[in-house]
Amino acid sequence: MSEICPICGLPKDICVCEKAAKEEQKIVIYTTTGKFEKKITVISGIDNKNVSTKMLLKKLKQKLACGGTIKKNELWLQGEHKEKLKDLLIKEGFKKDQIEIK
Repeated sequence: MSEICPICGLPKDICVCEKAAKEEQKIVIYTTTGKFEKKITVISGIDNKNVSTKMLLKKLKQKLACGGTIKKNELWLQGEHKEKLKDLLIKEGFKKDQIEIK
């Protein structure tokens, strides 16, 4: 028997909570400088309660061929990937209107 989602009460196989949460979020993508003057692209505004940020980070790291981590509820990716990230996040189900690049 499959697990039941505590939010919607549906089986995890057909749960729509994550999809609904992706459509409601305001995401900001910006670049900062890290240790040794290296560029870091930061994605903030993703609610880690409704969206699996670990799985999202894993997919983004594979697509961009870079390293990354989660710090302070933000996804940090090595390098400058702002435009590519916007396209990848749209493919993952986030709305284009809600993604802001600074």
